[in-house]
Amino acid sequence: MGVKGFVEGGIASIIAGCSTHPLDLIKVRMQLQGENNAPKPVHNLRPALAFQTASNVHVATIPQARVGPIAVGVRLVQQEGLAALFSGVSATVLRQTLYSTTRMGLYDVLKTKWTDPASGTMPLGRKIEAGLIAGAIGAAVGNPADVAMVRMQADGRLPPAERRNYKSVVDAILRMARQEGVTSLWRGSSLTVNRAMLVTASQLASYDQFKETILQRGVMRDGLGTHVTASFAAGFVAAVASNPVDVIKTRVMNMKVEPGSPPPYAGALDCALKTVRAEGPMALYKGFVPTISRQGPFTVVLFVTLEQVRKLLKDF
Repeated sequence: MGVKGFVEGGIASIIAGCSTHPLDLIKVRMQLQGENNAPKPVHNLRPALAFQTASNVHVATIPQARVGPIAVGVRLVQQEGLAALFSGVSATVLRQTLYSTTRMGLYDVLKTKWTDPASGTMPLGRKIEAGLIAGAIGAAVGNPADVAMVRMQADGRLPPAERRNYKSVVDAILRMARQEGVTSLWRGSSLTVNRAMLVTASQLASYDQFKETILQRGVMRDGLGTHVTASFAAGFVAAVASNPVDVIKTRVMNMKVEPGSPPPYAGALDCALKTVRAEGPMALYKGFVPTISRQGPFTVVLFVTLEQVRKLLKDF
């Protein structure tokens, strides 16, 4: 289908991304809960306490109570206003334009190329392979917008003096490049690529597989009911597969690096280890409720819109 597949995927992705943006913002805020509660080393102790032979003494802090998605959303609106639910929406539009348009278009190209002409279907293994390739390339293209989106969504949780206060996604990208170097735009790119590969392979491949199974078994006809059922199931699969990588990606992208000081995390693995040590293994599924609450509607809107756009552009 060539360019047509990119256009169809881009339109559907932008509509889905904007309509579920508040849920994505709440997910990001939940994933960052407890991040600053890890014990920190204290140096230069007073003489009265300087009896330790170790160079550092860790002082434990009392962890903050974790709250659910509804409480996070209510508190966000109370403290920052209703408009805060759409903080960073310009970055979402750019991200969907770059990342999702690329992955959806490439997947469509590969699916067209690898589909068996006789049966009109493609093996599940090939679908997963197409998703992995399309997701990796799309993520590499869209990473700058992804970093900007995470920072803009997380900015409101910082003390006023520490907020970045980006005016738009363009301002965010320009300031990051100027203040932290161009390479900062691809911070966490390995995580973004890994997550995108998991999401695209699980989301697009499972949607096609669920849809084919429903139609082949005659459970439903090819229509809205089939599209909604297959897309919601695909959203659940994608959420389960991608949440741990998503938590680490969010934290690495959001970390603030002070000049002359080492970064909070040395990399993805360091972030994962510190998160698990400080907060336990289930911290990797922090924000799963808003993730599935967002991934489900996002995937439904994405594929239902995509099917309708395909019908509208069928003759072009």
